[in-house]
Amino acid sequence: MSQENVFVFDHPLIQHKVSLLRDKNTSTKEFRELVSEIAMLMAYEVTRDLPMKEVDIETPVAVAHTKMLAGKSIAIVPILRAGLGMVDGMVALIPNVKVGHIGLYRDPVTVEPVTYYCKLPEDVNERDVILLDPMLATGGSASAAIGYLKEKGITNIKFMCLIAAPEGIARIQKDHPDIKIYCAAKDERLNDHSYIVPGLGDAGDRIFGTN
Repeated sequence: MSQENVFVFDHPLIQHKVSLLRDKNTSTKEFRELVSEIAMLMAYEVTRDLPMKEVDIETPVAVAHTKMLAGKSIAIVPILRAGLGMVDGMVALIPNVKVGHIGLYRDPVTVEPVTYYCKLPEDVNERDVILLDPMLATGGSASAAIGYLKEKGITNIKFMCLIAAPEGIARIQKDHPDIKIYCAAKDERLNDHSYIVPGLGDAGDRIFGTN
C-alpha cells in the first residue's frame, strides 16, 4: 500500500522473510542473508519508475523491438553501520550501481545526529540515489543523512528500510516531504528506549553478531 510517499510492501515473499528476520532465534548468518534477500526483492519496486528507451536488438532469429534502461544511473548510500547489510542484495540486482557511505553518531549534548564520515561517488549528482538503513525509528539519522545529501546537490533521493515506526515516517515527512519512503513493514510504535515495537532488535548487532 502507499500513502503520502510511503510504500509498504505486501509481497508474500517479503513478508515471509521479514517474519523470519524478526525471530529472536534466527542466527547471525541467517539474519544477514535475509536482510540481503529482502533488500534485493524490494529493489524491484524501488526502481520501478526508472526511465526506459526503445531499442532494436538483433536476436539469432530476428530483430526485437524492445526496451532498455535510459536516463540517470543509480547510486546506493548505506547509513553506517547497519545499512551495509542491505548493499549486497542491491548490488546483486543492479551490478553497475555505485556505492557511497554515510556515517552518523548522536551528539551526547545536543542529541542531534552528526556526520562523521561521508564518501560518495564523484558523479553522484548525476545519479538517482537510494539511501539505505534497515530501521527507521525516530527518523533523526535518516533525516540528517537526507539533508546532507541534499546539501551535496543531490536532487533525486529515495529512502529504503526494512522496518519503519510511525514516528520515523512522520519525521521524514515533516523534514523532507518530497522523499519517498519504502519499507517492508510498518510497525506499531517506539518504546521508551526508541526501539521499534515489535521490531527485530538492533539490526546492526544482529547483522554483525555484536551485542
